[in-house]
Amino acid sequence: MALDVQRELQEKLQQKPPLTKLAGAPEKAQTLGGRLRNYFLTGFIVAGPVAVTAYIVWWFVTTVDHWVEPLVPQAYLPDRYLPFRVPGYGLVVAIIGLTLLGFLTANLVGRSFLRLGEVVLGRMPLVRGVYRTFKQIFETIFSQSGTSFRKVGLVQYPAQGMWSIVFISSEPGSEIASRLPGEDHISVFLPCTPNPTTGFYFFLPRSEVIELPIPVEDGAKLIMSAGLIQPGDPRLKLAAADVTEGKGASAKDAA
Repeated sequence: MALDVQRELQEKLQQKPPLTKLAGAPEKAQTLGGRLRNYFLTGFIVAGPVAVTAYIVWWFVTTVDHWVEPLVPQAYLPDRYLPFRVPGYGLVVAIIGLTLLGFLTANLVGRSFLRLGEVVLGRMPLVRGVYRTFKQIFETIFSQSGTSFRKVGLVQYPAQGMWSIVFISSEPGSEIASRLPGEDHISVFLPCTPNPTTGFYFFLPRSEVIELPIPVEDGAKLIMSAGLIQPGDPRLKLAAADVTEGKGASAKDAA
């Protein structure tokens, strides 16, 4: 008898217990106000970036139109023949003009005229400094072989143990490098949050800069969002999935 009871206990222990739902508070049905709130937030998340992007694009197009259209003869403006204004005409003219200017500059004759213009500007006391400065900036930023602001790093700032995001710039020139003490130095730009266009520019020993394997775009997002958007953050994918599910739920409810 004891053996039978022991055998039954062993069989019960070997059996897998059924899966039971964890005890907790019963799920409450979502109210109409809560559903409307979720719909509003979903629509705001979807429409917000689109609206901001459209506003920036529209501002850029209209600004270029206001700059370029006064330079175009009235006979070639489509507004003269149409009862409505054509946005983007000045932008198209600017793109064609800059492309033609680059084509002419790439030729021997164009380079000769460019050198002649630089010689004339170089003899103007006030203009030559401004021209040379902006020419060097544009060549550095838009050069395909340049390395300016193509790496993100970490430096200890404003105190030991406190780390800040920096954009790694170029190496210092020979005049500056010869007067910097110690090891090899590199220049970095430390942007401010949430406006990365302002910040601090300084030189640091290369060994004190930790390069990060992230693109500059992710570093800018990290700074502008004050750390809310992390590079490779899985929460971004979850947020996108929530938006998609919210749109699907809205479509089902509407049906």
